[in-house]
Amino acid sequence: MDSITAQQLTKRYDETLALDSLDLSIPDGSVYGFLGPNGAGKSTTMRLLTGLATPTSGEATVAGVPTTDRAQLIDHIGLLPEEPPIHDELTAREQLTYAAGLRDLTEPQSRIQHLLERVALAEDADTRIDTYSTGMRQKTAFLQAVLHEPDVLFLDEPTAGLDPRAARTIREFIDELSDGGTTIFLSTHILPVVDEHADTVGVLSDGKLVAEGSPADLKRRIDAETGDKTLEDVFLDVTETAPDEEL
Repeated sequence: MDSITAQQLTKRYDETLALDSLDLSIPDGSVYGFLGPNGAGKSTTMRLLTGLATPTSGEATVAGVPTTDRAQLIDHIGLLPEEPPIHDELTAREQLTYAAGLRDLTEPQSRIQHLLERVALAEDADTRIDTYSTGMRQKTAFLQAVLHEPDVLFLDEPTAGLDPRAARTIREFIDELSDGGTTIFLSTHILPVVDEHADTVGVLSDGKLVAEGSPADLKRRIDAETGDKTLEDVFLDVTETAPDEEL
């Protein structure tokens, strides 16, 4: 079964075509790496799929729920946006407790403690967030996104600001979630992360999906003989523009 579907999903802002007839079919429990240059329409796509924006035309479902039904959709999804909604005056534990209350989770403290320990944040869990490093803030926001065990998790640059050890912890967590049946929609500019963890990669350019396939298949498309290319080579090849055009 597909956790995320889109049929001819399109979004216009006045005269600007931000997303052009996007089709997606993403199976349950898979990791979908979503790539594209700045301004390609990635953020618009994530806003549409999480019910934060309404399509101009076309339709999409997430966990079987139409994305236009935000009230029904919200229980099924977790979202880590580029600028996470966390409160500086709270501690990480208070932030997660607050998030649990918004979702009416019962007796969440044992899960909160488990998650804090899972990302090595337990020792600082009762310190105010405004004293945190960028990486600690990012880990708090990641835990907030997974706290309610969503069916589908949308991640925008989840390892941003993390040191190598913390980044590995988050990457391993992503794999565990996927192995447990959670579908991951992963948008990042860190191509090795996508290469290592994504089952399927989609590349967006100028609002259009210009390439899609497994990392290995995409590499073979631009080097049919050996496939001896990197995902960066693929990205540059499929998003190439004429010299006088801007990405």
